[in-house]
Amino acid sequence: MASLSSSTITTGSVPTQATMVAPFTGLRSNAAFPATKKASNDFSTLPSNGGRVQCMKVWPPLGLKKYETLSYLPTLTQEQLGKEVDYLLRSGWVPCLEFELEHGFVYREHNRSPGYYDGRYWTMWKLPMFGCTDSSQVLKEVQECKKEYPQAWVRIIGFDNVRQVQCISFIASKPDGF
Repeated sequence: MASLSSSTITTGSVPTQATMVAPFTGLRSNAAFPATKKASNDFSTLPSNGGRVQCMKVWPPLGLKKYETLSYLPTLTQEQLGKEVDYLLRSGWVPCLEFELEHGFVYREHNRSPGYYDGRYWTMWKLPMFGCTDSSQVLKEVQECKKEYPQAWVRIIGFDNVRQVQCISFIASKPDGF
């Protein structure tokens, strides 16, 4: 077995201080941090959405149920529904209709554990509309569902068949009185 001589081992010329960690010298002063602003009654510095509206009223929860996406808006017209379905189709999602005859909203009845809600799953109206390219086809199906079940809530769902998730869901029709 060959032995190594001192001439074959070379050491680099790295100074020993360069590989050492600097010693802890204590906390730095707060002078490097910006001073916090004192509270004042000046409302001109409040956050804004960039528009002219400073304060906007939110959805009133008294006597109203929150249903799905867009439920804080007034009932959508056929033209507005068509635009939402067009958005759904442009996004590459598959439209699907579901309906509910009893509640139309999530509620708790059978279980009080966190995260569990009854009423999450509705009955599907026909099969998902794979290959649908026009919002009028979806709105026609909504009308057929309303004709079959006049006292039902009907919602339109946008399903992404690549990611296998529901991307959008909104109420298309509510029974009279809701």
